[in-house]
Amino acid sequence: MNSMEQQFLEAGSLMLAGMVVVFAFLGLLILFITTVLAKLAVTFPDKIAPITNRSNKKNNKATSGEISPAIVAAISGAVSRYRQQHAEPNLKK
Repeated sequence: MNSMEQQFLEAGSLMLAGMVVVFAFLGLLILFITTVLAKLAVTFPDKIAPITNRSNKKNNKATSGEISPAIVAAISGAVSRYRQQHAEPNLKK
């Protein structure tokens, strides 16, 4: 029985040591990547995309919250067609 307890203690200590090693390795990897990327970002900065202001009637309506009458008509037609095709007959006895 003493041998079983020793094996469990050894397994637990090995598991703990492995977890500490993996945690330390990943922490060092993150620090290394962060420092390298910070130095590269200074050397090679990203280009800033130009901002273009385009204004159409479609964009203005979308931003004001109005829905196009054509879209409302298309949705209404689709709903009425679906109801006609999937209408259940009234079963009254």
